[in-house]
Formats: sequence, structure tokens, C-alpha cells
Amino acid sequence: MTQGAPQEQDVAAGLALDPSVPNPARIWNYWVGGKDHFDADRALAEQFGQVVPKMPLIARLTRQFLADTVSQLVADGIRQFLDIGTGLPTADNTHEVAQRAAPESRIVYVDNDPVVLAHARALLTSSSEGSTAYLDADIRDPAKIIAQAAETLDFSQPIAVLLIAVLHFVPDSDDPFGAVTTLMEAVPSGSYLAVLHGASDVGSDDMPEAERRYNAQASAQFHARDREHVSRFFDGLDLVGPGLVNLSHWWQGTSANGGADTEVAAYCGIARKP
Repeated sequence: MTQGAPQEQDVAAGLALDPSVPNPARIWNYWVGGKDHFDADRALAEQFGQVVPKMPLIARLTRQFLADTVSQLVADGIRQFLDIGTGLPTADNTHEVAQRAAPESRIVYVDNDPVVLAHARALLTSSSEGSTAYLDADIRDPAKIIAQAAETLDFSQPIAVLLIAVLHFVPDSDDPFGAVTTLMEAVPSGSYLAVLHGASDVGSDDMPEAERRYNAQASAQFHARDREHVSRFFDGLDLVGPGLVNLSHWWQGTSANGGADTEVAAYCGIARKP
């Protein structure tokens, strides 16, 4: 989404910062046990949780999936990360995980939420050997993201594109599949795509009501998808690890799934660009 006129940007910023309007980043922060949320955010989180009671678990597993993914990709030699839809800073942010193991890692965070950008610029600092940047941009405008990220990342070297709990905020009418294709066409062979996405076909009887409650109040609309549609984001790429699986199955056979002994309403997967 291209930047609007100053008046439009001011209106958008006002909505995002208005404590009476539930904000997706603050709602998520509440679910992961953070402190950056208001009464309206907590109220909507609880309403959504009445229909999808495992949301706090999903949020914790999402953070774990992100940290584990970054750790594994660093171990595999990746030193550049494009994290789109960053969310509010918490423990073990992308650059912290990457630079802990490889201080020279470069990370570009992307978000179009003024709440997120304000916190990120104030709280997230890079190692002296590496680099961290923050872009005010929207997944719907991948060309802008690529152009601005190229000021920090070397697009001739492999990059991990992280789309963690962001694509379900983009409706089909805004072509999220085309946006992902554009991003992956811009990175070289050996790059990776990691996706975590809300599932419409897990607890499917409840999800329409959960979406209705969320979308009636939140400043961004939520659109869960079934496994077949989520798999389209990996077209042309080679899935690695367990493939595209329910989030609770990513650590199957280990004790690392946070107690998720049944499926949760989210899919995750990692794929390599051949």
C-alpha cells in the first residue's frame, strides 16, 4: 500500500494510537504476556478467546516458532532477515536471536503500524558488527519494501523472508499471493520463506464467529485461510523440515510444543528457494 497524503497518514496514526480502538499489535502483545496494551485491546482479546480459547498458547508457540526458525537458519548460514509484520518488541526478537549466534547478521523489520514502529525504533538496537533497520511499509507494496530493504540487505546473497502472523491481515482482494511471489522473486537462490498463518479449517465451526468479533472492532481485519490456500504461498519453493503443518505439530516428537497436544488454529512452514 503506497503512502497516502499527510492527512491520511495522520488519520491512520491516530487510529493506531487511539487506546479506545483495539489494535492488532497490542492485542497480540496481550496474548504473549506483554505489557503494551489497553482496556479495549484486552477486552477484544478476551472476546476472541471465548471462541478460540487457545489463543494465548498459539501466541506463545508463534514466538517460539519465530525464534527456532531464526536460530536454525543462522545455523544453516543465513545472515540476512527481512521480517515483515514485526509486531511489538518482546523477548527474543529476530535480530536478538540472529545476532546472538552471528553478530554480523543484518535484519530489516517492516511494519505500517505506528504503534509498532515507535516501540521498535526506541527499543531495538543492533550489535556493532551487524545492522538493524525499520521500514514503514505495507506487505501490499512489496516493491517499496524491496527497494528500501536493499539499503541494508544485499539482495545478491540469501535472505530469509519472515511472514509471521501477518498474511491473514491481507484479504484475497489485495492479492497476498502476488505480494509473496514478488518478494521471493527478488531474493536469490538459497533464500528462505517462513510463514505462520491463521487456520480457517481447524475448529472451523468457531472461526467465523471469532473473525466476526475481531473484525467488528479491531483496526485491521483478520482473514484466516485453510491449508490449501496457505500452501499457495510456497508455490515454486521447496518445503523443508516437517513441511506445511499445524503449528502444534512443528515440534512433533519433542517436548517443545508448549503442551499443545491437539491442533491449534494456525499453520506454519519454511521453504527454500531452489
